[in-house]
Amino acid sequence: MAFKADAAKIKRWREERHWSQEHLAELAGIGLRTLQRIEKGEPASKDTLMALAAAFGVEVLALCIDPEAEAAEIIRKKDQKAVAGLRLSVGIHFAGYVIGMAVFAAISLGDTSGYWIMKWPTLWWSVGMVAHAATLGIVELVARTRQAQARWS
Repeated sequence: MAFKADAAKIKRWREERHWSQEHLAELAGIGLRTLQRIEKGEPASKDTLMALAAAFGVEVLALCIDPEAEAAEIIRKKDQKAVAGLRLSVGIHFAGYVIGMAVFAAISLGDTSGYWIMKWPTLWWSVGMVAHAATLGIVELVARTRQAQARWS
C-alpha cells in the first residue's frame, strides 16, 4: 500500500540538516532514485517511509500528509480561485458600466428636451452593478469565514 508522503517537509528537513539526497538515501537505506521520486511528490511505500522516519528520528506519521489539512488547503485554493474570478468579472462589469454611463450621459445631454432620457437604463444598470458587487462581497465573506473556521479547528 502506498502512503502520501509530505514531499515538501521531507525535502525541507533534509535541507535544514544540510544533507544531500545521496546522504539521506544512504542513512535510510533506500535508493537515491526512490528518494528523488518521493521529493517530487510521488507515493512512497510504508517500508520506505519507516526507513526515512528512522533516519530523521521521528514517527512515520510526521512524514505523511494530514488528509484534513490537505482537504482544507484544497478548499482554500478553490475559494481563492473563485474570489479572484469574481473580482475580475466585477472589474470588467464596472469598466463597462463606466463606459455605458458616459454614453448614456452623452445621449441625454444631446437631447434638447432637458429630460434625462436614459434614466431607466441608468437606474437598472446601476442596480445590476450593485448586485454584482454585493455578490462579490458575500462570496469574500464566506471564503474568509471558511478560512477562520479552518484555523479554529
